[in-house]
Formats: sequence, C-alpha cells, structure tokens
Amino acid sequence: MQNVLADDYMDTSPGGTLNKAQTIDNALKQTERNRANPQNAAKVTWDHYIITCTPNTATITHRNVITTNVSGKEQTSYSRSIHILEKRGDRWQVVSNAGHSLSDAGILLYMEQEWNDAGLTRNVTWFERNFAHDYTGVSSRTGALTSKMEEIEDLKNSKRTLESLELSDRNVRVEGNMAVVVGVNHVKGRDENGKPFYRRYRYTDTFIKRDGRWLAWAGQSTLIQQ
Repeated sequence: MQNVLADDYMDTSPGGTLNKAQTIDNALKQTERNRANPQNAAKVTWDHYIITCTPNTATITHRNVITTNVSGKEQTSYSRSIHILEKRGDRWQVVSNAGHSLSDAGILLYMEQEWNDAGLTRNVTWFERNFAHDYTGVSSRTGALTSKMEEIEDLKNSKRTLESLELSDRNVRVEGNMAVVVGVNHVKGRDENGKPFYRRYRYTDTFIKRDGRWLAWAGQSTLIQQ
C-alpha cells in the first residue's frame, strides 16, 4: 500500500476522512483482527467494474459484496467504491477513494442483472442460492406454475441456446421486506430446432428479504407481441 497510495491520498468513504497513514494503519489492524478471529472475518468480493482513462488519470468503480457470519448465519451487504488514480512519473498511484452503501433498490437491480447472467451461462448455483425455497414461477408459454427445483431442472435440460439477455425499462418498488421489479427482457437465441428467435417479455419479479438477504420469491413474464 505504501507504493500504491499517493503521499497526498485521501479516503472520503462514509466512515470518515482518512489520509494515507491512517488508511494503512486501519488496514493493518483489520488484518490482525482477521488473523485472531478467522471465523468472524468478512469475505469481500469485487465485481461490476467500470474503468475510464485519460493519459494521466483514471477512474475505477466497482461493487463490493461483503459476507459475514453473525450468530451462525451468513449475512451479505453491498456497497460501491470509486477510486481516482493519477500517473505520476512512470507509475500509477491512487489519490482518492470514496464509497457508499447500496440501497435496496440498487441491490435488486444488480440481482436482476445477475439473474440474466446466470440464465445465459446456466449457472445453477446462482439460482440455488438466490431463489427462495418457496419460489413460484409462472410460465410465459403455458401459464403453469413452477417451483424452485422445477425452474432449475428446466434450466439444466432446456434445448434452447440463449445468445443474449438484455434488460430495459426497469422499475423497483420496495415496501419493508418485500419488493417488486417490473421491466422488459430482450431475449435472443435459438430454439430447440436451431431456429433463431428474438423476443421481448414484460416481466414482474417479486423479492422477499430473509435473514438480511433479498431472495427471488416469484417471477412472471408475458410475451410482447411484435
């Protein structure tokens, strides 16, 4: 960190403004706490990066997913960070850092994108983790009701090939521990016979917060006629 942070580095995250020395000191103390109590150490992953550059400056933003163990239960929180870098001499240095917690609406918008990404790559693990055990789906083709396990089996066995899934026109409403997201999903791929298709679905997804985490509780979509 001594080499990465500029001498005039400032951290203006919600926890308070810190200079370079204070930031390094805090990082060392946190490392020692994690070593002393590894079972309570937070696990942090970073994703959804956006990077912009000029010849001498750069801005990097990303999401932080912080997972902790509280009384034997896994709890997840989310935030977003922004880092400002400058090229000084022959190397890049971080001159400023800021961050903020994500609102429930922000978390749900990320989940919607992850839902699409998981469907595109057939990431069964995502659905096992983020669908409530009592999830209910409504088929856009037949109107039939499906359970969490039926949705996962359909994902595994589907003969369709999805090429792209893009969301638009999203609107989030949150009330207590429940939320509804409405939007349009643009689906491009090939059907069971290899025939290309492009369809738009107006969807409604319902989420519930349990043990501090948002889970998909119900989903329904309707084909928009071309």
